[in-house]
Amino acid sequence: MRIVFMGTPEFAVAVLRQVVEDGWEVVAAYTQPDKPKNRGMKLVPTPVKEYAMSVGIPVYQPQSCRDEATLAQLRALEPDVILVAAYGKLLPQALLDIPGTAILNVHSSLLPQYRGAAPINWAVLNGDAETGVTIQYMAAELDAGDILLAERTPIAADEDAGQLYDRLALLGGKAASEALRRLRDGTATRTPQVYGPQYQYASLLSREMSPIDWNKNARAIVNQVRGLIPWPCATTEVAGARWKVYRAEPAGATDRAPGTILAADKAGIVIAAGEGSSVRITELQADGGRRMAAADYLRGHLVSLG
Repeated sequence: MRIVFMGTPEFAVAVLRQVVEDGWEVVAAYTQPDKPKNRGMKLVPTPVKEYAMSVGIPVYQPQSCRDEATLAQLRALEPDVILVAAYGKLLPQALLDIPGTAILNVHSSLLPQYRGAAPINWAVLNGDAETGVTIQYMAAELDAGDILLAERTPIAADEDAGQLYDRLALLGGKAASEALRRLRDGTATRTPQVYGPQYQYASLLSREMSPIDWNKNARAIVNQVRGLIPWPCATTEVAGARWKVYRAEPAGATDRAPGTILAADKAGIVIAAGEGSSVRITELQADGGRRMAAADYLRGHLVSLG
């Protein structure tokens, strides 16, 4: 089968790499245009572009997937399958109609739960015990296509969204390759999604989600810390200093008021939370500083108890 791949970030690279290593014929890779970064505003290629070029796959970077020139270019490639993983643009119906067999999307949740842009983060923010990846036939409505297959995986209690992202990328690659095998062998099935009020839409994250409300219980706060990695990160202010909190854990019961500092030692900084609970911060970054263990921060900064 002739496969055109569409993707942009590291998540997509893991999927593309698995497909290539499993011997599938990838005739082209579509990815977002290079973007300027850092002080020099030098154009930086996307991760998918870098990987595709390293293995000799032709790369295309259209500004839009809706113009006729891009659509004609895709038709000329005569793909049997278009495989999409975190491409970053909505695809028009005219593009969905191009492949001879199917256009598939790798989505990092167990659909229909967490349709939308940030499914990995929301699974962690909500304290879910498991998640997975879904290979779906693409439809005009976002993440609403029929399901070809889904793979499940547990979420560890201390796993953050960045760590889960890496694991789901690898799982997504394996699931995508299996989906291609089923298409080739004629064994692929279609299960329509039934969406209802019990499912949550995975909206984009924002900085407004960062400030920690210490009136919440310890588990909710720890899930906030885990779920907002690597961006925008949970934040808190202590004695006029603002911290990004990168690692935290429940730390036991207390009768002190939420927000009270209970301990500051080599094990971390313990702060009272809601419902008689507390949280131990073990890794943080102060404004203007670098990310470090809380114990290292305490060597140069005084944090008063109470």
